[in-house]
Amino acid sequence: MKLSMLLSRYTGDPVETARLVRDLESAGLDMVWVPEAYGFDAMTLVGYLAATTERMQIGTGIVNVFTRTPTLLAMSAASADSLSRGRFALGLGASGPQVVEGFHGVPFDQPLRRITETIEICRKVWRREAPLTHDGRVYQLPLPADRGTGLGRPLRLINHPYRNSIPVYWASLMERSLRATAELADGWLPLFFMPDRAKEVFGPALAAGTARRSPDLAPLDIVAGGPVAVGENLPVDDLLDRERPTAARYIGGMGARGKNFYNDLACRYGFEAEAKVIQDLYLDGKQREAEAAVPREWLVRTTLIGPPGHVAERIHAYREAGVTTLSLDPVGPDPAGTVEAVRSLVDHL
Repeated sequence: MKLSMLLSRYTGDPVETARLVRDLESAGLDMVWVPEAYGFDAMTLVGYLAATTERMQIGTGIVNVFTRTPTLLAMSAASADSLSRGRFALGLGASGPQVVEGFHGVPFDQPLRRITETIEICRKVWRREAPLTHDGRVYQLPLPADRGTGLGRPLRLINHPYRNSIPVYWASLMERSLRATAELADGWLPLFFMPDRAKEVFGPALAAGTARRSPDLAPLDIVAGGPVAVGENLPVDDLLDRERPTAARYIGGMGARGKNFYNDLACRYGFEAEAKVIQDLYLDGKQREAEAAVPREWLVRTTLIGPPGHVAERIHAYREAGVTTLSLDPVGPDPAGTVEAVRSLVDHL
């Protein structure tokens, strides 16, 4: 089982971030994910980390498919992969209307179709088998004459990529997108993954997508985990309580009623009543009450916090659920030390 970590800060000093990532690499971390919202862009930091690390894989976690064309994503990925000498992974997702429309002024439409076509176009660009053409519902390459000047012609990427197949990861949750992820992507980036309930919630969609998966693709890399702290005599309840604001914000505030994927996920996990209470409180402006309403069971099942024996049991549960890359969010002042502790537990399971 590989270990990865999502960089949790959207802002901050990139030089300090690079120092942290080097420490994490030395501690045994295999992969780091660079997020992007509406702060610093992800690709610039990916390039910097590629130049300041040696072994670690570096991925975007995630960039959305609305604010860059598929070919620009392919170009940026090829550049990062060349700079890192084959250590880059392209993590894609849809983001949401708040960012896509509110910050970028781009209509949030057909997210599933945009991602599937983006993956197809990127792989065509990297292979360079022929000048690029694509006739999809969202993207047409080159642009048809009746929609442009008529001067566009198929082109091929000038550079030869370091690899002609760069891993593509998809951050998906709902059934249709999850089926497409299992069919098309190299890896899956779920949020709030409960290993104890993953089979019943995600299993049918994963199986349906896998049945359509090309034999040319390796098995799907499932990247999941959560906040982690390892040690005897930890203040477990206090550490779990620190996760309440995040859980409440996602379950309660990431969308209107009926349009919140994370609230839907909580219901699918069996927390229907609790999810409704959290959402009602959060949308009514009662954030503290919403945080208090997050069930302790939710916090325990989505984290790896406790004595070494407990964390080892949680790691085993993730492995049994099919997770191949354990994603860590270290809680506390020593992320590298936490990674070392988890690395030792994983290696001795």
